[in-house]
Amino acid sequence: MGSRVKLTTGMGAIELELFDGETPVTVRNFLDYVKEGHYNGTIFHRVIDGFMIQGGGMDAEMNELDTEPPIRNEAHAAPSNKRGTIAMARTSEVDSATAQFFINLVDNDFLDHRSKTPAGYGYCVFGKVTKGMDVVDKIAKVETGPYGYHDDVPLEPVVIETAEIL
Repeated sequence: MGSRVKLTTGMGAIELELFDGETPVTVRNFLDYVKEGHYNGTIFHRVIDGFMIQGGGMDAEMNELDTEPPIRNEAHAAPSNKRGTIAMARTSEVDSATAQFFINLVDNDFLDHRSKTPAGYGYCVFGKVTKGMDVVDKIAKVETGPYGYHDDVPLEPVVIETAEIL
């Protein structure tokens, strides 16, 4: 069994099991952010029902938090972006993931690694929800709208109060 992390949100707890064996760089990166308290007080700042919920990089005022340097993308070794998996968010740069992550609400196979090209590299799945998928589904249903340059932002902040290693 892999490392386990609990995200306590204002809407309930989400427990994760991480894929230490398949995606060790990504898991270590995520656990380092958990240990340093980075996720405490961050929000799910992008929520798209029928797709995914994204968080880990913004505070409740939508200020982007400082991060460590980006990590190598391990999507080539990762499982598929299925419902209930957690993956690293990134920019169009393949190796740009830092602290932001998303939880898949449905099977998003189109986000999987297909080729070692920028367009086909995919998004690295590094764990799965083991408890609290009902909380994830509840978060998916919150009302969203635009905020500054961002779309799909919850009108009421969905806060990750604490993230802890179990």
